[in-house]
Amino acid sequence: DVQLQASGGGWVQPGNSLRLSCAASGFNFDDYAIGWFRQAPGKEREGVSCISARDGSTYYKDSVKGRFTISSDNAKNTVYLQMNSLKPEDTAVYYCTADSNLGCGPYYYTRGYEYDYWGQGTQVTVSS
Repeated sequence: DVQLQASGGGWVQPGNSLRLSCAASGFNFDDYAIGWFRQAPGKEREGVSCISARDGSTYYKDSVKGRFTISSDNAKNTVYLQMNSLKPEDTAVYYCTADSNLGCGPYYYTRGYEYDYWGQGTQVTVSS
């Protein structure tokens, strides 16, 4: 069975950090790009960051550059999203996706694209 398991969400105060994980199984991880989306209540889903497990290329949404770092541990078939200096506007449900046809770049977040796999979400809440 194919699985994308997102975890690591929680509640933190502004300025603190969280690390999300996206653990993959059931497909050849090395051939995929993994991307994170988030969706806040009442807002559209937005792309956050992606990484190519094949070549390590990365992409970040402007509002998270310098605060978030994405990395991939291919031996563990897991992608991490280290989120530092969290802000209340980062509050959302975070989802990971995997796709074998796209690499990682802004094009990963082409509207309407159908990704190979979606994981379930993990809630991130940033508030004081």
